[in-house]
Amino acid sequence: MPEHVSILQLFGGAALALAAVIWVAVLVRVLRRDREIHHGRFADLARRRGQRLRGLPHQRRKGPHVEHVELTPAEQDAFAFLARQFSDDRLA
Repeated sequence: MPEHVSILQLFGGAALALAAVIWVAVLVRVLRRDREIHHGRFADLARRRGQRLRGLPHQRRKGPHVEHVELTPAEQDAFAFLARQFSDDRLA
């Protein structure tokens, strides 16, 4: 054991190394399971599920309701003025 290294530093290094080994082991297991599902004995199960990603929540088929508001001619003119002002600032 080196003299200039504290016991906490040694423990921290060992803990990081252990965490890295566990992370790699879990990653290998997940990748193998995905390969088995898509190419091996669970291929029919993957086809039934539509090959969705398991880590993502179920998505809605339709988007949110779109609201539409009619603008008065004065509001349209004000919006056009702002749009011109912003485009002029971008050109300068």
